[in-house]
Amino acid sequence: MQATTATATGDRHPLDDTEFKRELAKVAPHLRAFARSLCGDADRADDLAQETMMRAWAARERFIAGTNFKAWTFTILRNHFYSEARRSRFHGEYDEIAAERILCAPAAQEDTIALTDVLRALQAIPENYREALILVAAGSLSYEEVAEICGIALGTVKSRVCRAR
Repeated sequence: MQATTATATGDRHPLDDTEFKRELAKVAPHLRAFARSLCGDADRADDLAQETMMRAWAARERFIAGTNFKAWTFTILRNHFYSEARRSRFHGEYDEIAAERILCAPAAQEDTIALTDVLRALQAIPENYREALILVAAGSLSYEEVAEICGIALGTVKSRVCRAR
């Protein structure tokens, strides 16, 4: 009756350390089970339950005797789980092999030199050879299509491309 009167009047007090440890020990298996239901992994569930108990211990002054201890710790666990889930969206797993493949870029300076050489060589050949070569090599057109586009014979296209190369 006295506990009910204290609760009704709002005169609640925090649990002392011994009582808090006892309550925490009673709720520990339930925390593990709840954590397991949230994440589906036994090892991660153990980590979540342990972290919850550490957070509950750190905040023990805020727990008021007479309120639902199990609900209070479950709320801590649930909030911690969802906070980790939100943070994990921004953190990826590091895969060294994939990182090496993705992060390795070939040296571009050699490509620039090669492209400059090709452009210089294209400028050095006569325009009619250059036109045929570009249509066949860069345009991926067949010799017949190039002959039709340029209005010349098929054999002429083949000889111009061969000489241009």
